[in-house]
Amino acid sequence: MPTTETATGACPREVSFDPFDPEYLADPYPELDRLPPVCFAPGLGMWVLTRYADIDAVFRDPQTFSAAIAQDPMFPLTEAARTELGPNFPLPKTMSNADPPVHTRIRRLNLQAFSARRTAALEPRVRAAAEQLIDQLPGDEPFDLVAGLSYPLPAVMIFTLIGFPAEDTELLKSWCGNRMAFSWGHPTPAEQVEIAGNMRRYWDYCAEFVRARIAEPRDDFTSDLVRVHLADPAQVSELEITSVIYGLSFAGHETTTNLTSNAVRRLLEHREQWTALCAEPSLIPNAVEEVLRHDTSVIAWRRITTKPARIGEVDIPAGAKLLLLLGGTGRDPERFADPARFDVHREDAGRHLAFGKGIHFCLGAPLARMEARIVLELLTAAAPDLELVPDQRFDFPPNVSFRGPQQLWLRRSVEVS
Repeated sequence: MPTTETATGACPREVSFDPFDPEYLADPYPELDRLPPVCFAPGLGMWVLTRYADIDAVFRDPQTFSAAIAQDPMFPLTEAARTELGPNFPLPKTMSNADPPVHTRIRRLNLQAFSARRTAALEPRVRAAAEQLIDQLPGDEPFDLVAGLSYPLPAVMIFTLIGFPAEDTELLKSWCGNRMAFSWGHPTPAEQVEIAGNMRRYWDYCAEFVRARIAEPRDDFTSDLVRVHLADPAQVSELEITSVIYGLSFAGHETTTNLTSNAVRRLLEHREQWTALCAEPSLIPNAVEEVLRHDTSVIAWRRITTKPARIGEVDIPAGAKLLLLLGGTGRDPERFADPARFDVHREDAGRHLAFGKGIHFCLGAPLARMEARIVLELLTAAAPDLELVPDQRFDFPPNVSFRGPQQLWLRRSVEVS
């Protein structure tokens, strides 16, 4: 790495940056404010970006900034973990970690399956499931919203979309446990082996499920892909379908859980904003966008350069790994006025980069927005007096990318009228 200023670019600044530090996990935003827009973190071996304009430009240039490492483990795997994974790993590239032309082909097929018709058809089922879960929440004692609503609900949504049987939900969720640590965390060797075993079991389940849909297609996302495969196997292979289903069933679950939890937390921390939503439900869609900007559920993502590149005023070599701190983009004062202020009336809240940009823009964005909107509509109507349990500590899973409280304790107001 260059250590002196060159004629073509300013000297990149080395920083001490640890995304696994407990203080950063608890509240990353002071650290994001401290970091320069483009810097190098020797402890990670990665270039760190925080500025909206720079990260936006990276997303818009997939030829220079490859998505190939987006799902790679942050740290090397042990031989025992590799053995436990079995012969199907590493998985074939699909969308989030593929570049054109593979990405173009797979995304086109997924766009057909992720149709507006299928998304709209899912909404009544998501609403019914959310109503049932909310009805089961205790009314006279504190409860954990994550366990009672924001964790189980996305499983209903994404598993229903894929076509997984409802009776398998708990088994599938058990295999997802700690999955994010494998690719985005720093698990111990023993944890690597345990997670790898669950990943292999999950993969085997998905492979068997796809084979069953090939034998008997139905009306679900998986069958849409299967029909393309049956018509022309060159368009999408059975292995690729399995990989898509495997990845989607995890990503669609974890990120939406975090979005819902972050939304309720931030709104209740800013009581006047919660009250505004209770009085005017039409504000809810924009409130979801403001949560995504202010406290995004995907706080960082990764890219790798395919050739030398210039980011801002800094020259970056080919083969450089980049950590794109999306949390910083939502708080960038060059893009958002008074960015630390949480405001559900913010007119440009939807200009955030929480779902990415360009060819890799998140296909699940409409589903995530729909679920968060439904939850807020139902909670503000059913429990306008909802409040955070005082003095609780929020714990976050130690990983670089996904951020949401592992527990969120709420109660009905104890004030005496």
